[in-house]
Amino acid sequence: MNNAATVRKTFPLAPADAPQQTWEITAEVIRLINPAYDFSVLQRTFDDVMRLFDGEYPGYRAIETLYHDRSHTLEVYVCAVRLMHGVHVSVQHMDDETITMFCIAALMHDIGYAQRIEEAEGTGAQHTGIHIERGIEFIRQYLAENDLPQPWNKTFSCVLRTTSPERIIDTIHFHDQRSRLLGQMLGTADLVAQMADRIYLEKVLLLFLEFKEANFGNYSSMFDLLCKTHGFHEYTMVKLREDFGGIYARLADHFKKVLGVDKNYYMEAIDKNLEYLSKVIASGEDNYQAMLRRHGITEKANRILLAATNG
Repeated sequence: MNNAATVRKTFPLAPADAPQQTWEITAEVIRLINPAYDFSVLQRTFDDVMRLFDGEYPGYRAIETLYHDRSHTLEVYVCAVRLMHGVHVSVQHMDDETITMFCIAALMHDIGYAQRIEEAEGTGAQHTGIHIERGIEFIRQYLAENDLPQPWNKTFSCVLRTTSPERIIDTIHFHDQRSRLLGQMLGTADLVAQMADRIYLEKVLLLFLEFKEANFGNYSSMFDLLCKTHGFHEYTMVKLREDFGGIYARLADHFKKVLGVDKNYYMEAIDKNLEYLSKVIASGEDNYQAMLRRHGITEKANRILLAATNG
């Protein structure tokens, strides 16, 4: 990735629901860590996760969650790989096994929303409260079915739990310092990638629908969830700084290495989203949707909410 335009063109998002382009971008970053890295296991896992989203993975339905969709997974994966490179150049050398485990964890961090064929009800959002444990079990089975090292289970069971919305990192039993570091990295990428998404505010409306299906949280409306997003950001920043050790700053090390600029474009994108959020909220509940018009997400959310209300 010696062409700075490549990074600028794709930042801050992973290409919207474009698996092949996402694969190419992240492979270039991984080659910055080790030009001779063997992609065979990671390529197979990446393809399997994409098959799962498409409903082509044996025994599973297509993933239908509205917010935690394939686009979200790809965004988190791109951010995670960039963060991994930043950590590699500034904090801790990443060997090949660590690269593979961390990338699989990023690809499968929300795999617990996937539903087996016999789970015919709902979108998968109803598993919000237990999706991490479901994901850990999926990975355990996946490692066994693909003859991957069983000791990796100990790492994955720790690392995935750091994506919990609660501040539980001190209750997680990390069996070594590597698993703790990878957990901090994954928890960071999960939070930062979604909040830096250019259409994050529109997607919050879809997140409300997931929460409603799961009976999760105490949000009276889409606007109410938007109004509480500033509070979520404040909570998130404490979590990023204290629980995850401020490792989000290593994203700047990645961009400095590949672009020669001392900027953390992810955090800048988050600040821009929050600045616009204030304007959206100030417009009032009767008018806010007119300010969230990108990608037809608002209209989609309203249709789904109306159908659920009339259903």
